[in-house]
This record gives sequence, structure tokens and C-alpha cells, in this order.
Amino acid sequence: MGIRKLSIICTFLLLVSVVEARPISWSGGSTLMYKSNSMFTSYYYHYSPSYKYSIGLEYMDSKHFEKEYINLRTTYLVDRKNTKLSQRNLYITGGISNESKDNFHYGIHGDWETRRIFTSFAYINKHTQTKDYSENEFQLGVAPYIGDYNDLHTWLMLKTKKDTINNNWETYPFIKLFKGDFLIEIGTKNSHWDVHYMVRF
Repeated sequence: MGIRKLSIICTFLLLVSVVEARPISWSGGSTLMYKSNSMFTSYYYHYSPSYKYSIGLEYMDSKHFEKEYINLRTTYLVDRKNTKLSQRNLYITGGISNESKDNFHYGIHGDWETRRIFTSFAYINKHTQTKDYSENEFQLGVAPYIGDYNDLHTWLMLKTKKDTINNNWETYPFIKLFKGDFLIEIGTKNSHWDVHYMVRF
């Protein structure tokens, strides 16, 4: 994807972001997500019967294994703590593929944030018919300005990640933007785009 085309898409996504709350889960809500990096491209829809958990389907295009398949995924909120100044969340997650009962994943991820600082981590084990591997990821970000409730919010982020396929840590910058129920993250690593887009409704 060229820089010009990516810029046009990002501008469009930001212009249509006009609803009034930052992205959070709520009972009866749905979420659409798109994620693309050097390892895979994913299209994911999930529904939340309760604010405590979600269940959904994910189309995966694995660039590394050169396979396409569907995952049935679920995420459960283990702990959430809100204070006047911060919020923290801890989740467990898992999924199984239609390709094989031997293709599944499970893991844990969490975040802690204030209006100025954001941190998160994730640890995922992935099992496939050909290779088992794990992924580790940490993020740290700062908001250059404190926006009001309905403003466009910006985070300048650093992501460091490692998988046991490549077996080395890689750290790179990215930017996170959200307004209302729309969020987009864009970064680049070794000439590969790392893009995440999410909308809740």
C-alpha cells in the first residue's frame, strides 16, 4: 500500500469519526477491527453480550504460513479498576480455527492508562499444524495534549514485540488516534506497515 493511498484512507476514516464517546465495550455492542502487519492481515467482528466478554469471528490471512482460515475468538474481562485519574484492564483471550483442531491460540493482555500516559502488554501462545510459537508485545505512549470528551485524541507510542519465529525484539514508533467510537493506529517496522483500525457500534 502506497503512502498516498494510506494517507487518503486515514484522512477519510478520521473525517467520518463523529460520534461522541471514546472506544469502550458495552453490553450489546459490536466491534469491527482490521489489523495488518508483516505476519498477517486480519478482519475481525465480535459481539459483547455483556461488558465482561465478547465472542466473534476473525478472517486470517497468514503471510508467514501462506494460509487463510477463520478463527472463532472470545475475550473475557478478568479485572477492571477505575479511579478518578486512571483505568486498568486485564483480559484473557482464546480462539480456535476452522482449519484444524490443532490450530488454536490463547493468551493474556492488559492495559493501564491516565489521560496523559498509556501502557499495555500482551502474551499470546499460537499453535498450528506446522509450528507452535508465542508473541510478546509491550506498548508505551504519551498524549501530547489533553483533549476534551468529544475531541480527536492523539497518542505518540512506542511498541516493542517479539515472536519465537523471528526470535528477536523489535521496537518502533507509531501513532494512535481516536475520536468517538473510531480508533486507528499506524506505524512502520522494517518497511512493513503496522495498521490497526477499529470501530464500535
